[in-house]
Amino acid sequence: MSSLDMPISEEHRRRRGRNYALAGVLLALVALFFVITIVKFQGLRWGQW
Repeated sequence: MSSLDMPISEEHRRRRGRNYALAGVLLALVALFFVITIVKFQGLRWGQW
């Protein structure tokens, strides 16, 4: 029986779910910072010209 055939334990399943949740939170923060940066630069550009 290879390692790919072994059933996933409950601990691994929970850890994988937690990792996906953490990745989603990090991705949301990156997107938020990106949007804030774009809005600030556009406001700076339009406000000074």
